[in-house]
Formats: sequence, C-alpha cells, structure tokens
Amino acid sequence: MPRPPAVEFLDTAVGFVEHPTPELTSWEQSEVDRLWEETRSRNPAVFDGPIAAALGVDRPDTGPLLVKWAPMTYRYRALRRLRPPEQVPGSLYVTVLVPTERGILVGRGSPGTARPGCWTLPGGAVEPPAPGRVLDVAGLRRHAARELLEEVGLRVPSGELRLWALARGRRFGSLGFHFVCPATSSELVRRHHAGLPEAPDGHGAGPELDELAFVTSQSEATGLGPTADYLPQVLHRYFSSP
Repeated sequence: MPRPPAVEFLDTAVGFVEHPTPELTSWEQSEVDRLWEETRSRNPAVFDGPIAAALGVDRPDTGPLLVKWAPMTYRYRALRRLRPPEQVPGSLYVTVLVPTERGILVGRGSPGTARPGCWTLPGGAVEPPAPGRVLDVAGLRRHAARELLEEVGLRVPSGELRLWALARGRRFGSLGFHFVCPATSSELVRRHHAGLPEAPDGHGAGPELDELAFVTSQSEATGLGPTADYLPQVLHRYFSSP
C-alpha cells in the first residue's frame, strides 16, 4: 500500500481564530517539564520561546478557511511523545522559497538547532502577535522576512513576499505558510550568509543554517540528506508549477 504524502495543500485564503492554551493534566505537565529538562541537558542552546500552535482548520460554507491557533511555548512539543498524533497541537510555521539562477535555496540546520543536520527552507515557527494585535497573513509575511534575514542575512521587504502555498502535515496537522521572494543571485545569498554574526539571536551558538545549497528538483534536495517532512512535496509542487 503506498505511503500517504507527508503534507496536503490547502487554499491560501485564510482567516485566524485565537483559542486558549490547551489544558494539560498534572501528569502531562510534569512530563512536559521533565522532557524539556532532558532536551536542555542535551542541547543547552534550545530556548523555550513563545510559539503559536495550530489547533486545526474550520471549513465554513462561505468565506476563507479559519485557522485555529493558541499560544504555547516550545517545550509543549513534548506532547508528541505523550498523546496520540490527532490530539497534539501542531506547529504553525513560515518558510521562504528563494529563487536563484542555480535553483531554490535550502539550508542545513546547525548543531544548536532543534533539527541539526536537517535540510529545510529558510523559516521557522510563528510567534504569537504582540498584545493588542491579531494573527494574520501580513504578520506571517513580516515574520517570514525576519526569519530570512536572521538565517540567511538576506533583507527582503515583507511586502515583496508572496504567499504561495499552505501545507498541512498529515501526522500532527502542522500548518506551513510558504512564501516566495523575488529572484536573486546565489553569490549574493552566499555573501550575506557568510556575513552573519556568530550568535544572531543570543540563544544559539552560531547561524541556524550551517550550510547552504541550491537545488533544481525534489530529488536534488533529498539527495543532500535528511529533510523537513514538507520539503520534498513543496519543491515538487514548485518545480511542477507552470
């Protein structure tokens, strides 16, 4: 029987609805805290920062899809080891596809990241908006531009990023908002990346991507080594688009 695809693509016309942080039993809370301390002992660079967790989508009869989300922190990803997949809040994340004359930019996670050695697009987990603000696509676009600057050193105005695809993970229901930026040169990308400071965010030991590559097909990316689960399908869709 064929293995189901890792992600499915959804309509990019979306709205957002905030929900309270999911409640945990006392046992779950103690296990989450214990597992987080284990993670910190293995990788002191990890940071229990705020994230917006995906709780699913609603499909109203009219209007856009409604993305349900709740504020949490990184440590609560340990719930993936404690609950069935369908009961675990997913990740809400952004990526940026950077076209160059040599192909699409991908990067390998450095040892201090949550997924060392894993090839991904530039991007990261979405943070909850500041008090008084709402989560929306414009905010995701700004976040994607910030991730591109922090991880690659490439400064692109957020207004120049185009929301190209929304992918939902089959296992945990994570939602990835994939943006495309204007084409640039591979030489410029490498020059900016080489100029990144050793610890751009104050929580890690160096740049989040320790190696860059440019790919022109899905198979080129998977040939580099382990990849984020979404990457093969996103690249296949991109290179198959007219």
